[in-house]
Amino acid sequence: MSIQKLSPVLATTYENFPKGRFITLIVIRTTQSETIFRTEGSGESMCNEFVQAGVTNDNIIQRLVMTKRKQVAPERRYGREHLRAHDLLFTNIKDNSICSLNTNAPCEMCVDCFLYGFAAGGGGAQKSRIWTEDAFSILPATDVVGDRTINAIYENGTMRDEKGNASTALNTSEYIKPGVHFLDVVTLKDVTTDELRYIIGNILFTSRYGAVSSRVGRMENQILGIFGSITELPSSLELVQATYDALGEPLEHPLNINRVITATKQVITNWQNRRGVSVQLSDEELTNLISDVETHWSEAERDTFLKRLSQSYEPFRQVAPDKNKGKGKGKNKNTPVEVEN
Repeated sequence: MSIQKLSPVLATTYENFPKGRFITLIVIRTTQSETIFRTEGSGESMCNEFVQAGVTNDNIIQRLVMTKRKQVAPERRYGREHLRAHDLLFTNIKDNSICSLNTNAPCEMCVDCFLYGFAAGGGGAQKSRIWTEDAFSILPATDVVGDRTINAIYENGTMRDEKGNASTALNTSEYIKPGVHFLDVVTLKDVTTDELRYIIGNILFTSRYGAVSSRVGRMENQILGIFGSITELPSSLELVQATYDALGEPLEHPLNINRVITATKQVITNWQNRRGVSVQLSDEELTNLISDVETHWSEAERDTFLKRLSQSYEPFRQVAPDKNKGKGKGKNKNTPVEVEN
């Protein structure tokens, strides 16, 4: 199995201290509908940055940015949906509430807390072992952003109510066009085989990103390469710049995705000569690994897979001695919690 080829850079079990094992995922994210990435609220422009166009092309262009928070948050929520469905979220001993994001009261025991990290206000923290960074669009923002005027008419079908007052529900908002490609590098640190399956599943099966995602924000994620190494590989910005050079001219929206994939694979093929790289999966091995992940996430295997992953943290779970009367799972476990600061 191809996943066994990654054994030299996979941990056999969760451990207290890092040991310099890196797995790098090369991800292409393609918008399948109108999408909105912004940080300042409604009416603000899209997230973007001025950067050099390519590695050799030194023109400065404005690229769209898919911030790391826009990537991790929905993927983390996807995994938590299934942890909740299989009763694998634990009760927080401080207020007896079920583990939840953005509440400053993580359970510190579930798969999500051990993998994506937490910082409890009253003490205790776990550093995330999933390192992300901003992903950049290949094409300039000016080529892939459009404006949409939205309104909300009254039931009489007009913008005026029965008294003749004009509606104020009229707004113009920017959106990212369908078919825009973002290139992304995700680095995993000291993860086990089942943790790798869990993370890849979250990335592949998450389909909505950005603002108002119940109406827009459909996105397709594909993994184009997987490396094992003893250090981080080039950043998302370096990847998109090298791919921009490799694509050549002309570059117009919409870019053919097969052309983008070919250029990206051409770039990352050279990474096998990078310092610290010990493993690179071939296309066939990558396909086998994705099939392995889909099998473990299937309806028939998911319950066993998630419970086995959750059980792997059992020796490292802790409940404070004076809190053992709480309703959470894992109580009466006195083994110290692994904490990284």
